[in-house]
Amino acid sequence: MKNKWVVWGLMLLITVIWGYAWVFMKVSLNFMGPFTFSALRFGTGAATLLLVVWLVKAGKPPRSMWKHLIVVGLLQTTIVFTFVMYGMQFVDAGKSSVLLYSMPLWSSLFAVKILGEKITSGKLFGLAVGMLGLVTILGWDILFVQNLSVIFGEVLIIVAAVSWAASNVYYRVKLEGMTQLQVSAYQMLFGTVGIVIATLFAEWGDPIRLTGESIFYILFTGVLASALCFTVWFLILSMIDMITATLSTLLVPVFGLFFGWLILDEELTNSILIGSVMIIAGITVAQVFGKEKTKQDVVGANHRLNTEEHQGS
Repeated sequence: MKNKWVVWGLMLLITVIWGYAWVFMKVSLNFMGPFTFSALRFGTGAATLLLVVWLVKAGKPPRSMWKHLIVVGLLQTTIVFTFVMYGMQFVDAGKSSVLLYSMPLWSSLFAVKILGEKITSGKLFGLAVGMLGLVTILGWDILFVQNLSVIFGEVLIIVAAVSWAASNVYYRVKLEGMTQLQVSAYQMLFGTVGIVIATLFAEWGDPIRLTGESIFYILFTGVLASALCFTVWFLILSMIDMITATLSTLLVPVFGLFFGWLILDEELTNSILIGSVMIIAGITVAQVFGKEKTKQDVVGANHRLNTEEHQGS
């Protein structure tokens, strides 16, 4: 029970930080290009993590793992955040967070198909309610919007969501035996290299305004939202099943929408409020009714009961 509360405490921590980071990601576009900001953000995050790796003497990952770290870095960091930052030029911060966090849907499908994880009726229903909440937040304008640049931005962010889901599965298949600190540090390093290459091609010579405000945005998103949160994320993925972990991240767009409304004056409509409630309800349903008792669970419970009775006697 103690470990359970630790996991959920960590989930709440990273979802709040990630939700708040959407505001800074949007505002940062006033100071520099989207690729430049991503390069500075994840360069800061990678440097922070590599420093920690050196301080705790975690060592370098085995050479045989480098190719897998490069793949995760490209999927998790390069593709996700170049596409998201570029798409945010056309889409509000709150709605961008909603689109990216369609990730649990893709992760759940990949987990069932590739990892062979079982999705119980409770989890399936919770996932359906949560995803319906996302659709409610987005509104029917996603089907009837006339602005092609908005549609283009939304498609980019959805592709980023699929890429993030793919990285979660790849991590579970190829890298789960490594320490979370090593995985987070080196995938971010390789992912940052990809972002820097994209920046050199797309934004070479574009103006950059480094002020106290923009540097704070880089440090917050680099050190907290990237270095800290992604390390915690890989830790959580190693502790609980992927469907449960990714479903819980549906809280991020709720925080993203709230902070976008509070700080950026983005519109908070009835559909957004109703959808947010549905997301929280979906997470609750999946956690309360989504557990499947296996034979091992029953044997373990009986063993604990017999042990307690023996100790009591």
